Amino acid sequence: MNPVSTNFVLGYHGCDASVAERVLAGKASLIPSENDYDWLGHGIYFWEHNAQRALEFALELRKQPRHRGQKIRRPGVVGAIIDLGFCLNMLDSRFIGILQENYSEMTAFYAVAGEAIPQNLGGNDLLQRHLDCAVIEFMHTMRIERHEPPFDTLRAAFIEGNPIYSGASFRTKNHIQICVRNLACIKGYFRPLDDDGKPLKFA
Repeated sequence: MNPVSTNFVLGYHGCDASVAERVLAGKASLIPSENDYDWLGHGIYFWEHNAQRALEFALELRKQPRHRGQKIRRPGVVGAIIDLGFCLNMLDSRFIGILQENYSEMTAFYAVAGEAIPQNLGGNDLLQRHLDCAVIEFMHTMRIERHEPPFDTLRAAFIEGNPIYSGASFRTKNHIQICVRNLACIKGYFRPLDDDGKPLKFA
């Protein structure tokens, strides 16, 4: 399966403003997430072409952190230029079967071990995706064991939130998410601009 040789996208990462400023100043780097409920497995997460959603996410975490490491005092956003590289793109039908195959293999492993398969939890939006994370991490492990090329990034569309009007299939939080595993795919960070075209300040 041939990946696209070069496919640049803009991603936005919501975080504390102090973290954003250190990253933009070249004094720090974003740290990969390694929660067992991460939607696309372990890596650094970005909202594709959606700075507003990144800011909203940081605001949500300020009100309700999901764990101790997500303390947000002042919401901020870091923009990134990302080369998707070898991408497990769940918007490309060529890749969907890969996860299906790995799910089947993983369930067989769990059956032999006599262990319960992780489940996605958290209401209609399934905010805690233990199953999906387990399948994706299992896939990465198996690719290493089989000496198959590792995926640099993962990309998927998510339907999230409430209908935007009665009977709508569009939801208030629909988005495309990118998970970067190979940090070399992040070609640069930048400060997003506000609606007036001025550099965004984290007030």
